[in-house]
Amino acid sequence: MSLQCGIVGLPNVGKSTLFNALTSAKAESANYPFCTIDPNVGVVTVPDKRLNQITELIKPKTTIPTSMEFVDIAGLVAGASKGEGLGNQFLANIRETDAILHVVRCFEDDNVIHVSGSVDPKRDIETINTELMLADLESVEKRLQKTRKLARAGSDKKAQAELVVIESIHKALEEGLPARTVEVDDNYAYVVKELQLLTTKPVLYVCNVSEEHLDGNNEYVKVVQGIACAENNETIIVCSSLESEISQLEPEEQAEFLEASGLTEPGLNRLISESYKILNLITYFTAGEKEVRAWTIRKGYKAPQAAGVIHSDFERGFIRAETFHCEDLFELKNEAAVKEAGKYRSEGKEYVVVDGDVMLFRFNV
Repeated sequence: MSLQCGIVGLPNVGKSTLFNALTSAKAESANYPFCTIDPNVGVVTVPDKRLNQITELIKPKTTIPTSMEFVDIAGLVAGASKGEGLGNQFLANIRETDAILHVVRCFEDDNVIHVSGSVDPKRDIETINTELMLADLESVEKRLQKTRKLARAGSDKKAQAELVVIESIHKALEEGLPARTVEVDDNYAYVVKELQLLTTKPVLYVCNVSEEHLDGNNEYVKVVQGIACAENNETIIVCSSLESEISQLEPEEQAEFLEASGLTEPGLNRLISESYKILNLITYFTAGEKEVRAWTIRKGYKAPQAAGVIHSDFERGFIRAETFHCEDLFELKNEAAVKEAGKYRSEGKEYVVVDGDVMLFRFNV
């Protein structure tokens, strides 16, 4: 399952530095606007201690973690929806992602230029959000005109029902509210999906702070947290320059550096995990002597859908899933003991997969 998080924000807020640290890639990073023109895409391993624990107990020949994609999108500025700073091109890149990581500058540094001349998270967030809403408004207005014509014909009941949804979204955007605030009946969710709106995507605000403010004791961070709370979104605190340093170290050196810095894990691990959560994703595992592997699925997937992530034949010819939870394996130490304890189950087509399930699929095609 290939899913993307788009990293957005104003120029010079630390997006590309964060992306480089995340992916160990080398996106150009410079102290001036529009340094990044083409979106950089990086595939990142999703950290999961459970995979390591399963590997220690099963002892397979190979271990394969699950992954997700991050896209570093060039800095947006006021007027981006009208093409300022190559804005139209950048907004099109965001449209293709599944979630938005909105990096907000929450540090003072005279050596790093701010495109607006000063650090002001509230203003910066409003600038980005306004441009996203304006771009959505333009898209919705085009669809609105087309749907109104069909609805006025009188015989197109589907268009009339769709019109109600589109008008509700249009009204919200005109009032400065993101499209995600509009409640849409499940029967018409397809209308929203077809519109490919930027403001329906889940958002994680990334507060980029200086090293001394990693504890969150920073007025800028508090402003961002307040905005995120009002929007029912989440925040995370990172120091992109510190994460960049950590990412260049060998695993053993990383552990020493983190301990010396009073950190339990890299902030990037939390960032990846939170990105996973806002996309409503969970992990299940397959485990055997040949391979232990983590698989990404949407929360709520039933067993055949989960099997289909491995191969479409698994879903098409699904018979049953033999499964147990990884926590049972950690407690009982091996699969034989799990079976003996009655924790090993056979599940059918209606079984909803739980995060941490270890699964073996039986199928016939």
